[in-house]
Amino acid sequence: MYPQRDHPAVIKRRFTSVLIVSSLSPLFLCLWKELTGIKTDAPLLSLMGFRFEGILTATVLPLLLTMVLFLGPLVQLSFDCPWNFIDGLKVAFDPRFWMLCVTDMLWLRNQVIAPLTEELVFRACMLPMLVPCTGSGPAIFTCPLFFGIAHFHHVIEQLRFRQATVISIFLSAAFQFSYTAVFGAYTAFIFLRTGHLIGPVLCHSFCNYIGFPAIFSALDHPRCATILMFYFLGVALFFLMLYPMTDPVLYGDIPVCHLLEKGSAEYHSICS
Repeated sequence: MYPQRDHPAVIKRRFTSVLIVSSLSPLFLCLWKELTGIKTDAPLLSLMGFRFEGILTATVLPLLLTMVLFLGPLVQLSFDCPWNFIDGLKVAFDPRFWMLCVTDMLWLRNQVIAPLTEELVFRACMLPMLVPCTGSGPAIFTCPLFFGIAHFHHVIEQLRFRQATVISIFLSAAFQFSYTAVFGAYTAFIFLRTGHLIGPVLCHSFCNYIGFPAIFSALDHPRCATILMFYFLGVALFFLMLYPMTDPVLYGDIPVCHLLEKGSAEYHSICS
């Protein structure tokens, strides 16, 4: 029997494969620029979101915005957590805790390698190619489709190991595709509005850690009313703060703006 995806040997092998493919992805962006003849003042690395201007706000604000969206699940976790706030801080600042994390293959995959490589390929390398062809709006919603389809290999794996019924596997895959597509649109929006890769990577890592909101569990929780209030409050605050916290003014010159015609509707929707 073949080892499953969470087996350390499988994880290490896939680390090698995905890191090689991801490191080659910028070459395709470079080749695309040469073949299409698209001229831009922005260097390749800047187009991909690797730049220093606005790095502090790009690191903090998108992650904070995502945490606001997940306010309900965070409150729910705090109610169920056996630690108090002080104990949590002690663990967070304990070097031994982080040593355990970085030596855990599952943690490295879910919190570091997957967010970094997926955002590099599907946001940093794909969006600069899509924006001049489709415009910023369609690019935000087209890019996540590739991101969602990329997760369908889990279907083959589940069918191969007969981990569930065929119907439940495909229903799960459809749900995962929908969720990853919506999330991909959000991180694409963050990437285009901030011009940085760090924000999408941190948001991706955070969402991998939190997982999909346990809504049904919240409904059965002893403090259901309080948790649901924070669920609705988080969503309301998220939409209220979405544009102000991703205002391009906070992040300096947005490289992708160099790919759009100045004065166009697409330019104003992203760059101002």
